[in-house]
Amino acid sequence: MQPRMRRIATFISTVAAALLLSLSLSAPAQAATHNPVIFVHGLSSSSSSWDEWTADFKADGYTDSELYAWSYSWGQSNVTTAQQLATKVQSVLSQTGASKVDLVAHSMGPLSSRYYLKNLGGTAYVDDFVSVAGTNHGTSLAGWCAWLYTSCAQMNTGSSFLTALNSGDETPGSVSYAAYWSNCDEYLDPDSTALLNGATNVGVGCIAHTDTNNDYGVYTQVRDFIA
Repeated sequence: MQPRMRRIATFISTVAAALLLSLSLSAPAQAATHNPVIFVHGLSSSSSSWDEWTADFKADGYTDSELYAWSYSWGQSNVTTAQQLATKVQSVLSQTGASKVDLVAHSMGPLSSRYYLKNLGGTAYVDDFVSVAGTNHGTSLAGWCAWLYTSCAQMNTGSSFLTALNSGDETPGSVSYAAYWSNCDEYLDPDSTALLNGATNVGVGCIAHTDTNNDYGVYTQVRDFIA
């Protein structure tokens, strides 16, 4: 090859290599994405009860646009809350472009969430459902507030709401279900009310009811389940 042709070939190779390097450096990294997570609090609570877990999720790679701690009027009927949750889910799906969400609910929160799944078509839009210290089959301690709040009356052991909610399949659809429960929960009587037939039921040891949804050990199990 003539020296001039050799120089041209070398120049072309150098430019091509530089171009390829530039393209590889400028290409955006493909970030890992997750299903948006909607957190549903319980009786006498609010979205702030999830502050520690949302911080933990962010530390583990979730973004603000993937985490939705949601507040509702907890004294109202769980049916009304379920309807509002259905609207919230559609809003999050529209906002994020995701096809499904994950639901993480605490205490009374699983009642409205499960009503949404069972009766309002929620199984089409939820990938994973997590109940944390959920009053899934009622608690006798709800008697103290049953005369004050519709939601509390529905949470009382043997209520017509719970009878209907737990009739038939407790874990409908293709959703992955998990229920985490403490063996010394002071608000759930009996503790076994938190279990769900057909779910992955996980005992977390002796943790107070109000600590179950901010305990880091429980968080890591929930994180791994919805992952």
